[in-house]
Amino acid sequence: MSENDVSRALGAPRGVRIAGVGMTRFGKQPGRGIKALAQEATQKALEDASGVGDLVSRIYFGNAAAGTVSSQVMIRGQVAFRNKDIATLPVINVENACASGSSAFFLGWEAVATGVADAVLVVGVEQMTHVDKQRTFDALRGSTDIDEIGERESGDEVSNSVLMDFYAAEAQEYLDDHDAKSSDLAAVAVKNRENGSRNPLAQYGQPQTIDEVLQARMVVPPLTLPMCSPVTDGGAAVVLCAEDLHERVGRPTPKVLASTLVSGSGKGSVPVARAAKGSYETASLGPSDLDVIELHDAAAPAELIQYADIGLCDEGDGYQLIRSGATALDGSIPVNTSGGLMSRGHPLGATGCAQIIELTDQLMGRATGRQLPNARTAMAVNGGGWLDGEYAAAVATILQID
Repeated sequence: MSENDVSRALGAPRGVRIAGVGMTRFGKQPGRGIKALAQEATQKALEDASGVGDLVSRIYFGNAAAGTVSSQVMIRGQVAFRNKDIATLPVINVENACASGSSAFFLGWEAVATGVADAVLVVGVEQMTHVDKQRTFDALRGSTDIDEIGERESGDEVSNSVLMDFYAAEAQEYLDDHDAKSSDLAAVAVKNRENGSRNPLAQYGQPQTIDEVLQARMVVPPLTLPMCSPVTDGGAAVVLCAEDLHERVGRPTPKVLASTLVSGSGKGSVPVARAAKGSYETASLGPSDLDVIELHDAAAPAELIQYADIGLCDEGDGYQLIRSGATALDGSIPVNTSGGLMSRGHPLGATGCAQIIELTDQLMGRATGRQLPNARTAMAVNGGGWLDGEYAAAVATILQID
């Protein structure tokens, strides 16, 4: 059975709705820990899920870095909820690098769609900050092939994420191969910071100019600091339920039309394009049907490149969309209304769920300060890990409200 056949088969049996969502403030919260972050997000999601919360029978727990950052190598979800009423529910721990949260969401959607569960809780959480910054950077190194890059030598000091080295190379290649300029990379950061300034849960809320972005500290040329996603702590949770239970929620909430998880294996494996294509086919929709999108902008070039990957433009033409304002809040196809990873923040395991939460709020008319008019159909794209120029995992999810 092909990848798309699997997506269609999983999407067919039973409709799935988002019953409730909840999220912490994203930002640097040293010492708070995944217990507190997960519990806050979960409490909010269960309260938002109203009459469905008590039907939750499984927990899918997405976390990427706790094994390295806090030494909680195993049973992370069980530890997070051990003193709560839901502690005895089955917990499925999910690690898929930066796509851990969206991979947990995919598995939760699959369980409800296929009748394994009537309602599930999906949680994504990450504590990235630590007094020993090398733990954070070591965790990020673990999102790629250690055999290729080598372990960090004892005593070596690392000052930035290895992923930014990869994104910088990607950015330079993009600038060399197309008519894009560094100012186009800066424009992505400016757009997303403007959106983040309207999001009370975002890590960064101060708008910035293109000149400020270009003149900021260089991380790895051509990427300056504002062009890169920050180190972030946060939690995000989603309750999913079967369509026939949705009336218990008491208000319209989005349907999950499709969720597609694929793996990348290196150059040419195009996981984002394949994930998007799978979800478009499952939902019988295309890019022109979308009203709002959340993309994995771990660095500015990633957003520009993904515009083409998901069909918004031809390959290499993403910079034209940012120049035209098409992806701005008041543009024809707004992207990263939450502020994206660069401004909302990027707590690895929580990012995929946070994207779903932003889109849910947009579709339900609850995105105060950045609300789009008449948004009905949305897509989230979350990437994870890095293998020779491509994500190691990619998840594309399409939501729609009646």
